[in-house]
Amino acid sequence: MRRLVEYERMKLAAARLDELPRVGRDFARAIVAIEQTMTRHLPTVDVVDLQTAWNEVLKRARLARAPSHLARGAVVREHMSQILRKLTGRQFVEFGDLFDATLLAKGLPIVIVHFLALLELARENLIEVTQAAPFAPIYMRLAYMPS
Repeated sequence: MRRLVEYERMKLAAARLDELPRVGRDFARAIVAIEQTMTRHLPTVDVVDLQTAWNEVLKRARLARAPSHLARGAVVREHMSQILRKLTGRQFVEFGDLFDATLLAKGLPIVIVHFLALLELARENLIEVTQAAPFAPIYMRLAYMPS
């Protein structure tokens, strides 16, 4: 008799367990993959946009009408340092703002050296060149911003 009562209890317990929802039979478990690395995806700058911005700087430099000889101290590395100093401590600087009136007054060869310095910094990944949308202003910033 005791065995039958025990069997009946086990049978009822099994029926109650069978009524509970089961993974795979009654529902599916959701699986979510989360990317652990945080990378910033900045928009790329089109060559045409950079060329247009450069042409605007050239127009401003020609209007300055400065003598067109290259000064002895105007080397690319020196201008690279100037650009890095301008970008230090600032979030973003517009492309045209890197070519201020004092630089433009020195003449077209100096402006070209300054532009070459800017391209060299971008090639060495010391600065980032970004643009929010096509035909929008081009911005520069340091590639590594100390916190």
